[in-house]
Amino acid sequence: MFRKLIRYTSYPLVAGGTAIAMMAVGQGGDYWPMFPLVAAIGVLAVALLEKVAPYELAWQSDHGDLLTDSMHMVLNLTVLLLSVEALFWLRERFPFAGIWPHEAPRVLQVLMAGVVIDLGLYAMHRWSHTHLWLWRLHAIHHSSERLYWLNGERRHPLSAVVLAAPGIAAVVAAGAPPLVIAACLSFLTVHLAFQHANLDYRLGPLRYWLGVAEIHRWHHKRDYEDAQVNFGEFWMVWDRLFGTFFDRSDEVREGDVGLQDRAFPRTYWRQLRWPFSRSRQ
Repeated sequence: MFRKLIRYTSYPLVAGGTAIAMMAVGQGGDYWPMFPLVAAIGVLAVALLEKVAPYELAWQSDHGDLLTDSMHMVLNLTVLLLSVEALFWLRERFPFAGIWPHEAPRVLQVLMAGVVIDLGLYAMHRWSHTHLWLWRLHAIHHSSERLYWLNGERRHPLSAVVLAAPGIAAVVAAGAPPLVIAACLSFLTVHLAFQHANLDYRLGPLRYWLGVAEIHRWHHKRDYEDAQVNFGEFWMVWDRLFGTFFDRSDEVREGDVGLQDRAFPRTYWRQLRWPFSRSRQ
């Protein structure tokens, strides 16, 4: 009964609670320290829920990846924090209204920015699977032999920049307030933990519209390591519109994820160097 309760309430409670908390603390107009704190609490909740109700027992154990993924998370979230702070700094010195509807309710502004950022993420994610140089950067994300809460941050920092820059640049150019952009990125951090979580949770029909773990696991299948399916980070509407949505009745399990190259480097610094190495495949 307890497992069933977690299965159907974990995402609505944690993700919904994160969104509500961010809207509340955002009324004060300050990003630091409350936004990162709320996001950290949400990610920690996902990590703890994995221990209680894992999707795949074999993915609970350290596959020699915990330290590496932790280092990825620290660097990438540091870059994210600094990027948001840079947005605030630039806005203070170069005020720009643009075409952004500043009078609209804050919730609506966050949703609007989220749609633009997510479309940019989809486009660049899909391109990262078809352009050889971008794939070399992105392959690090697909090299994990298991899926769990930290996988969302296993990315080469250059790949993270490539994925996020177009969407963020678009909303900045439109004049979106930094706090709105920060809310989108902070919430997305929690969602990415859910998207890769080794957590037995379900969203029912919403799985066809939100990029949750049930759907995203197909994107990490070893059988097609450069899988051209389910690129959406948050909304699956882009995959459905552009013909890249995929789902079927069976499930992705132990041994199904990763790269064909079993010799892919496992340590953090070797992974960062791999795209530039002459010995790469």
